[in-house]
Amino acid sequence: MTETNHAAHQSDPANRARLRWRARRGLLENDIILTRFLDARETELTDEEVDALTRLLDLSDNALMDLVLARKEPEGEIDLPHVRALLQQLRQA
Repeated sequence: MTETNHAAHQSDPANRARLRWRARRGLLENDIILTRFLDARETELTDEEVDALTRLLDLSDNALMDLVLARKEPEGEIDLPHVRALLQQLRQA
């Protein structure tokens, strides 16, 4: 993501609403954790954090829950430093 996307995310309510909508999950546990995280941090997310969260939201509910609960660690395309950093924040949410 570019700095332009970051600015657009933070300044565009539609982009923020889209991210929050994507955070609504079928598994209640995921939904609670993601909502709590966004309630606390949404307005201060960096472009890397938005990218990391977007990558995590592309996962199935069960795969996301395994990562958030530290049952598994990121592998493959999502094994990136900024994804791991965001996971640490989610695990503390």
